[in-house]
Amino acid sequence: MKFFVDTAIIEEISELNNLGLVDGVTTNPSLILKSGRDIIEVTKEICALVDGPVSAEVTATDFDGMMKQAQILAKVADNICIKLPMTFDGLRACKTLAGKGLKTNMTLCFSATQALLAAKAGATYVSPFIGRLDDIGLNGMDLIGEIRTIFDNYDFKTQILAASIRTVNHVKEAALIGADVATIPPSILKLLIKHPLTDKGLEIFMNDWKKTGQTIA
Repeated sequence: MKFFVDTAIIEEISELNNLGLVDGVTTNPSLILKSGRDIIEVTKEICALVDGPVSAEVTATDFDGMMKQAQILAKVADNICIKLPMTFDGLRACKTLAGKGLKTNMTLCFSATQALLAAKAGATYVSPFIGRLDDIGLNGMDLIGEIRTIFDNYDFKTQILAASIRTVNHVKEAALIGADVATIPPSILKLLIKHPLTDKGLEIFMNDWKKTGQTIA
């Protein structure tokens, strides 16, 4: 599974990228707001920092506006992935941009049929929102499984990008089901390495090592 980091804060991306954990980055208008940065400026900096795709989202809701913004965003860097809403105009823009050889990410996906449409439109990625489905009493992982089955049935090349991840279990379950990518907030990504038994075992080893009176030099 590929790990994308879901943030527009350079320091967070840099820290994780230095560990070799970042295969790409996703941003959205809310994350741009949180960064306090100009969208073009910060997106260009992110694209220079990481080798993988960087999703930058259009804010227009009509086809012509999406296409105009997509052209601007595409000029930022070669690894830009244009993020589009799961609407009729978004699908039309996806089809058009895919035809031009640009990477696309269809966002705000909440059903298997929406994902099917994204795949038929030639999207590079489709982003089902796990956490937001959980919030309304549904099981977001069920959606990941449905999309995986449909895409495998028809050999669609669109990658499943599990989004709105809130917990370590979300990452584990998405990987078990077969999501191609998980876009993860930095705080959750760091928690993947944590386990109380690891901490306890390390504490025991260090205490026993002190008792030997040895050093490794």
